[in-house]
Amino acid sequence: MALIVGLGNPGPEYAGTRHNAGFMVLDRLARRHGLTAQRPKLKFHAAMLEGLVAGQRCVLLEPQTYMNRSGLAVQEAAAFYKLDLRELLVVVDDVALPVGKIRLRPGGSSGGHNGLADIERLLGTIEYPRLRIGIDPPGRVPQADYVLGRFGSEQLALLEPALERACDAIETWLTVGIDAAMTRHNGEDRPA
Repeated sequence: MALIVGLGNPGPEYAGTRHNAGFMVLDRLARRHGLTAQRPKLKFHAAMLEGLVAGQRCVLLEPQTYMNRSGLAVQEAAAFYKLDLRELLVVVDDVALPVGKIRLRPGGSSGGHNGLADIERLLGTIEYPRLRIGIDPPGRVPQADYVLGRFGSEQLALLEPALERACDAIETWLTVGIDAAMTRHNGEDRPA
C-alpha cells in the first residue's frame, strides 16, 4: 500500500491556482490509471480514491482542510493504514523551482511551505518522500497572493509536460523506489 497525497486548497475558487499543483498531479494520475470512474470518498478529512497505480495498490488523497492544516489528513491516513513513512509521497508546489521543473526528495525541511510544515509537525518528522512541482518565484508579488493566483499562459505551456513527468516520477517511485526515481526524473529539464 502506498499513500500519495497531493496538497492544495478545496473548492472551485482555488481550482487551477499555483498552490493546487499537488491536486493537479493527483487528478492527472487518477485519470491516467482509470480511477476517476469511482466517486471520491470523503475520509480522513480528505477526498480519497483507491486503486492500482503502476500495478501497485494506492490511496490518492487530497486533503480538504486547506493547505495550512494538511497534516491532519496525512496523519490520520498514515495511522489508519499503519504505513512506514517511506510508503508516503507528498506532492506539493514549490516557489523555489521554476515552472516546468520537478524534484523528488526522500525527506527534508518544509522550505517555508505551510502545508509541509503542518505535515512535519503532526508526523513528528521531516523524513518522508516528497515531490515538488515548480511554480516559479513570486517576484514582486506578495507570496500569498502569488500562490493563490492562476498560472499565466506561458507558465501553463511549461506546466503541462511537468505534470506528465510528475506522474511518470510517481510511477517510478512506486515500482522501483525513491533512489531510482530521483536518478531518472530529477535531472529532467523543462522543455525548451
